[in-house]
Amino acid sequence: MNNSEHPKVIQAWVIVTAVALLTGLQPLTTDMYLPALPQMQRELQMSSAAAQSTLSALILSFGVGQLIWGPISDRCGRRWVLRLGLAFFFVASLVTVMAESSHTMVLARAAQGAMLSATVMCGRAMIRDLFHPEEGARVMARGMTGLGALALLGPITGGLTATWMGWRATMTALAMSSAGILLFVWVYLPETLPADRRQTRLDWAHLIRQWGGIARHRTFQAHALLTSSTYGGLFVYLSLSSFAFINVLGCSRAVFGLYMSTLSLSYLIGTFFCRRWLPTHGLIGTVKLAGWFSLSGGLYMALMSMLVWLGHTPPSWLLLPGMWLYAFAHGIHQPCGQTGVVSAFPHQAGSASALSGFILASIAFLVGQALAQIMGALHLSHSLHPMTLGMTAGGAVTAWVAQTLVSRHGLPQEQRV
Repeated sequence: MNNSEHPKVIQAWVIVTAVALLTGLQPLTTDMYLPALPQMQRELQMSSAAAQSTLSALILSFGVGQLIWGPISDRCGRRWVLRLGLAFFFVASLVTVMAESSHTMVLARAAQGAMLSATVMCGRAMIRDLFHPEEGARVMARGMTGLGALALLGPITGGLTATWMGWRATMTALAMSSAGILLFVWVYLPETLPADRRQTRLDWAHLIRQWGGIARHRTFQAHALLTSSTYGGLFVYLSLSSFAFINVLGCSRAVFGLYMSTLSLSYLIGTFFCRRWLPTHGLIGTVKLAGWFSLSGGLYMALMSMLVWLGHTPPSWLLLPGMWLYAFAHGIHQPCGQTGVVSAFPHQAGSASALSGFILASIAFLVGQALAQIMGALHLSHSLHPMTLGMTAGGAVTAWVAQTLVSRHGLPQEQRV
């Protein structure tokens, strides 16, 4: 067999399913446990800051891990990196099930993030291994339709298992999900990166120069900021929604899980529209159009804050339309942005994907830390404002990036018509 070629032709359903499962493990890891977070906090006697750190630690290690796994996958291929990452993710998930202290839980969540980084990064890089940018965006959107289905089931499963069997059952369900994904990858997914496109060096001096070159590319900058800004607003929701809906608005865990599933449904619908708009509007036009939905969702959340300032606490369901708009746009920006960050780097897709993921995770981590400081300093632990206004900021920045940076630099220069 010639190692410069793909080991075999990969069937379309395999690559789409693989992308859905590999990228879908990230929302499962965050969304599934959110309904159980207040319950876990009480049982492990964690402070609010410590409970939020279980998410921040995961996000930070997720970002740093990509800087390690990305170059390794460019040098050695995607398949064994995926297998190793998923196997150790499963082990870390078992530790979360058995954790008896907040320190153990935070460390286990950090380990999950480090291993999760391998799966998500390879899922994005495989698209560039196999497709050109706009075709890759359509394939990524198909895969993220599957991701949306997983994200739809995640909070429902998390809410029900936490209600009926406790938070440890929720973490067990996550461990079993990762085991199923590992089985699929092991049986069906061949190597996607041919030997003649692999990097030959892994020394730090070379990697730093390589990352510098990637970071200076305008197309990379535009899409990295797009994915980071839209996820930044979503991370505000992920960090604060369980406390806002359960503790402030009095929702049950099951109802909160149902609310989260409606956001996943909106995200799913967004991926369908992404696939429909790409052939007619192109990648840049699709991103710009979705930017207006991001802005609309953010402004709606600002309206909810205004109601609170006027002394009217809105019913929990009234917050949903703004979140639906934001999630719909997120379902368009993520496949386009994640394809865009690697579009100019066919020989460095893993490194470009990793650097983008690191930027995204770092921004999310900083957002989480800022929220913790603001909530503590202003005594907003029992307020809707951090969540609603944080999503407003995310929507506004995303719209600005879509209308300016992506509009100017959304495709590599050689691919512009």
